[in-house]
Amino acid sequence: MKTRNKKSRRSFIKKIAGSAVAVSGLTTLAVKAEKPWPELIEVKKYSANDKVRVAAIGMGIMGFNNCYTTIQVPGVELVAVCDLYNGHFKRAKDDFGDHLFTTRDYKEILAKDDIDAVIIATPDHWHDHISIEAMKSGKAVYCEKPMVHHIEEGRAVIDTEKKTGMVFQVGSQRVSSIVYHKAAEIYKSGAIGQLVLVETNNDRQSALGAWQYSIPPDASPNTIDWDRFIGDAPGHSFDPVRFFRWRNYQDYGTGVAGDLFVHLFSGLHVVLNSLGPDRIFATGGLRYWKDGRDVPDVMLAVVDYPETSSHPAFNLQIRVNFVDGGGGGSLLKLVGAEGTMVIRGNSIFVTKNKMPDAPGYGGWDTYNTFPEAVQLGFRKQYESKYSEKRAAMLEPEELVYSAPKGYTSELDHHSNFYNAIRTGTSVVENAEFGMRACGPPLATNLSYFENRIVHWDPVKMKVN
Repeated sequence: MKTRNKKSRRSFIKKIAGSAVAVSGLTTLAVKAEKPWPELIEVKKYSANDKVRVAAIGMGIMGFNNCYTTIQVPGVELVAVCDLYNGHFKRAKDDFGDHLFTTRDYKEILAKDDIDAVIIATPDHWHDHISIEAMKSGKAVYCEKPMVHHIEEGRAVIDTEKKTGMVFQVGSQRVSSIVYHKAAEIYKSGAIGQLVLVETNNDRQSALGAWQYSIPPDASPNTIDWDRFIGDAPGHSFDPVRFFRWRNYQDYGTGVAGDLFVHLFSGLHVVLNSLGPDRIFATGGLRYWKDGRDVPDVMLAVVDYPETSSHPAFNLQIRVNFVDGGGGGSLLKLVGAEGTMVIRGNSIFVTKNKMPDAPGYGGWDTYNTFPEAVQLGFRKQYESKYSEKRAAMLEPEELVYSAPKGYTSELDHHSNFYNAIRTGTSVVENAEFGMRACGPPLATNLSYFENRIVHWDPVKMKVN
């Protein structure tokens, strides 16, 4: 029996990794660092004519983070920023250079012929407006997730992408991660058997994690363009809390679902090559952060995925908790009939625990409840049927896969975007993928606020 287990273990390792090294009783599978997904990041120098000139619209936390990442891609130059708080202009020039063109009006960015692409990192309620206008003006677009603020806005973004032919990528970096693409390879290999359940969460235990973002002491109507911030949202008097902590309000943001469920859904869809679920029910509540926000700080959903050519029907349990006394953390766990696969950070943990061919027998089951003569007959029949396969369980196999030290999927995601601009190849997260990543989270908001089951059409990307 041990010989067969070792042989099975070796073939399993070979199937999903090619090579492996045993560490602390586990098997560590290291990704080949010279071939990050989805492409090699080119390190050659670009001429002035080859450079991609990019502007950032929205210079909050994600705006700055995207700029720090995007300028690491060879041949990309940040030339302009748009924001509604004056202090962000000063900080942008300190970090990226005095040459930056700055403006409060994004339309001035779109009117400039010497800008090739824009990064949109505004509050959610501006995503569809600026994305559509940018593509129509001939700009490639990298739009932060969620792609849209409301489900009904998605079709116009998809149609504009197709009509203009402009490169459009949504900023869910897990879609480009070598870790999630390796997980897809492992899943497709059949390593965990038939999928039956998925569990995923993204929990936090900090004020900043719960969107209690810092507010500068100079925040005022003189330093902030409040009316432009409001846009088509319901009118409201000036409030720096709403401006800097906009994720806490339905008028401008999409709550934990739009901010964090999107990451969880997009990563899962990469692993399974899935179009998405067809039924969603959400619950939760505002348990701790009662600071005036009108979105929950704890949200859970039970989600049904239909059978497709890529995966069987399965159930998903998804959760975000901003009151996690355990310290927070995020994972994606796929549970199969023959094992589990857990993605945590930049590592994958696979445990094979195959159902035994023989059911086993002993004092713990109904075997010893039979009369003694029947027991003898049962044992004879059992041993004849299962021969030497009498072991109650097979030895579990544990494997670990880790990305190279220092790997970040953000850089790969930006690299993919600029490669598409230069070569005309497809991005990994176009508008349709982006809508299938944000549609189910937005549907969980509908379910939560309307207290009902939502039926989602993953093909047509709409609520039934």
